[in-house]
Amino acid sequence: MIDTPLEQQKERQLGHRYDAFAKVTGRAKYAAEFPVKNVAYGHIVQADIPAGTVVSIDDAAASRASGVHSIVTPFNAPKLAELGNVNVLQNATVLYSGQPIAVVVARSLPEAQAAAALLRITYKEEAAKLDFKGLLNDARPPKRGGASRRGDPEASAAKAAVTIDETYTTPIQNHNPMEPHATIAWWEGDRLSVYDSTQGISGVQQALARAFSIPQASVHVECPYTGGGFGCKGYVWSHTILAAMAAKAAERPVKLVLERPQMFGPVGSRPNTRQHIKLAAAADGKLLLQQHDSVCYTSMISDWVESAANQTTLLYDSESLSTSHLVVPLNLGMGTWMRAPGEATGSVGLEIALDELAEKLNMDPVELRLVNYAEKDPRQGKPWSSKHLRECYAQAGERFGWSKRVARTGQHREGNSLIGHGMATANYGAGRSPSSAVVRILPNGRVFVGIGTQDLGTGTYTILAQAAALAFSIDPAMVDVKLGDTSLPHSGGSGGSTTAASVGPAVYDAAAQARLKLAQLAAGDAQSPLHGVAAEEIETKDGRIFLKTASGTGPDKSEAITALLARNGGTPVEATATSELVKDRDSFTSHSWGAVFAEVAVDADTHMVRVRRLVATYDIGTLLNDKTGTNQLVGGLVWGIGMALHEESVIDTKYGRTVNENFAEYHVPVNADVGEIDVTCLNIPDFRFNPLGARGIGEIGITGAAAAIANAIYNATGKRVRDFPITPDKLMA
Repeated sequence: MIDTPLEQQKERQLGHRYDAFAKVTGRAKYAAEFPVKNVAYGHIVQADIPAGTVVSIDDAAASRASGVHSIVTPFNAPKLAELGNVNVLQNATVLYSGQPIAVVVARSLPEAQAAAALLRITYKEEAAKLDFKGLLNDARPPKRGGASRRGDPEASAAKAAVTIDETYTTPIQNHNPMEPHATIAWWEGDRLSVYDSTQGISGVQQALARAFSIPQASVHVECPYTGGGFGCKGYVWSHTILAAMAAKAAERPVKLVLERPQMFGPVGSRPNTRQHIKLAAAADGKLLLQQHDSVCYTSMISDWVESAANQTTLLYDSESLSTSHLVVPLNLGMGTWMRAPGEATGSVGLEIALDELAEKLNMDPVELRLVNYAEKDPRQGKPWSSKHLRECYAQAGERFGWSKRVARTGQHREGNSLIGHGMATANYGAGRSPSSAVVRILPNGRVFVGIGTQDLGTGTYTILAQAAALAFSIDPAMVDVKLGDTSLPHSGGSGGSTTAASVGPAVYDAAAQARLKLAQLAAGDAQSPLHGVAAEEIETKDGRIFLKTASGTGPDKSEAITALLARNGGTPVEATATSELVKDRDSFTSHSWGAVFAEVAVDADTHMVRVRRLVATYDIGTLLNDKTGTNQLVGGLVWGIGMALHEESVIDTKYGRTVNENFAEYHVPVNADVGEIDVTCLNIPDFRFNPLGARGIGEIGITGAAAAIANAIYNATGKRVRDFPITPDKLMA
């Protein structure tokens, strides 16, 4: 357990990112950048029909093309074992346009691409299911989960004074990290090594071992840096397995990097949602009924549910509740996690519906949320491990100036701009997984930290250096951190806002054990001034080891750690620890909370929307590092701008292709789209959740943000848009 005062933790925070210098100087290497001798280049050939069968692939001309080493197709690919839900040439069935149907390996990437163009592919096409709206009557429950109910929804609705009954829609969205998916794979006998851009090196190791029926220990995965993931790199997709397959076929290392258009389809997307929400309330605003029914598309490969209604089951208290999820199978690529899966889209519907309810009740939107504040988890009555959402509303509202808001729509104007203010609640679950770490005190006085996790750009290197420094009371600059290697102690994947909460305690515990071993070494060393002292009475600080209770009047009972280690063979002192889940974790519910306030300016003529201000306060437990933590929250809010105003993957309902599979037409916010962002955290530790008191923050930033912007647009214009993204044409209609 960590008993260091929070103030000391804050004093030990790094003033800079651990990995900043390596990144800005180009020394940080990403998966595709590692030099591997004799590497060849792979290019994935994709199906250009949405449904059917590959009848034949004539590769005669392609095989004779310059530099070609091998061509792998469904007709010559080796049979693999357990694969999960990926298409890796094990049969000729086509389930979506863009599905991998061949891999060409050549001396260079241009040669691989040129040879791929020479393939003559014959299909037997079948009727495809692509029209989501036209197939809504075919919606079915998912294979797992889907519904929740409590109370008597019908009776509660019947006695309501005010009711909202509306439908909200969000489109398919695609992850677009700066670094596309990339893998380098090579074999040495039956041993497989890969560099892979991933959110989970252990998951990649396990998937490859299963696919190729080799021991897990025979697969070595490295990923020291990931150039953004946001969920799409949390799954082991086809390209990773295909790179290993191609390397075996070509008998040489193979580098396979997805091109930007290949990021649309084969590596997942956020499914669209059609959310029907009914809220029924008493005249005082108390919710009697929350009904939230969501439908999304799912692929022909596997059910994936964008669980938009899940957060409705716990965010507000109500007499009755009914939620459901249905899926419409389509010939599209598989859905997957995308930053705050479920909560991001679900908060759009619920938080706008609450705004509409507040207007009908003639109540302030914040007041309505406080009237329905859930003091405990409404699902099972469990207490929260920690919850300070009231303070979030108050602090963010005061900084924003919410009390000065003009409630009537279309009344606040500056020149030709209509000004509007809106707000919403942010929420995301808090989770953690068992993680192990090794810490070594080196003969030169530095500290080494090793753990088999990965840094997605979120600051994991930084907070782990900080955790070890805290344990030894040293400058974090004296700590060396190694991540992204499966030879290090095991940790879980980086997803669901779990990384910091999982790996931080493991590193701190390992460091504390190493510090105890160092103390025992000093106590047993006859030449040490600490000889014979109980190890528990020995402390470390600034590279020295000393007696905690030294009065300062007697002999100096301290020495440099380097001197102690030098006398004892000059070998490191090492400890490994595993941070386990708390034993009473089933007796409470852990979530993070926040309040988001938005100010927009809408041009009265063009209807272009400018987000001028976002102000947000979050209750995320201990903020481990101001810089990296705030960066994540700001990034999430920027994603909220994209969700509200820009992002939409447009599907051609005849051919099943993403029409806008590039940055020119798949719009994401750029600097010019982002106004002032003001983020604060309450920084109240949640020690019931974990010893650091810290919950994850990677996903909560996007939740509520799009709804706050939408509510502000309504306040500015009086035009309620329930179909996202909110583009100028919808405000003109």
